[in-house]
Amino acid sequence: MTSDAFVPAGFTPPTSLVTDRFRLEPLGPQHNAADHAAWMSSIEHIRATPGYPDGDWPPLRGMSLEENLADLRRHADDFTSGTGFTFTVLDPLDGDVIGCVYLYPPASEAYDVTVQSWVRADRAHLDGPLATAVATWLASDWPWARLNRCGR
Repeated sequence: MTSDAFVPAGFTPPTSLVTDRFRLEPLGPQHNAADHAAWMSSIEHIRATPGYPDGDWPPLRGMSLEENLADLRRHADDFTSGTGFTFTVLDPLDGDVIGCVYLYPPASEAYDVTVQSWVRADRAHLDGPLATAVATWLASDWPWARLNRCGR
């Protein structure tokens, strides 16, 4: 991996993580309505989650569906270009969006990746298990050794 590459040339990013409690798949425009409903219902909970210390996201005023769709398209483009990887977290039984995982370049050279995640307030009990499962997945299937888990 070159010093300016987020992932090594030729690396194929995993596109799923499946457990008995949740399933991850790349976030995209097809998740717009459910993603919007998930985070809009949990703004204060997400802002209190480790990894969201700046208080900028999610916006207190919320966002329109159209604004959310633009954001999801940006995340999908990042995934395609390999500049960032965002996953929706789905309920394994009904497929509803219950959270999100973000894997993006770090702000500090001390790390290889910044890892953030959130779950809906009504699924708060999954916050720790999700963060732990993602850390294990990153160690086994991704090319990064130094994870900034944002306080986890």
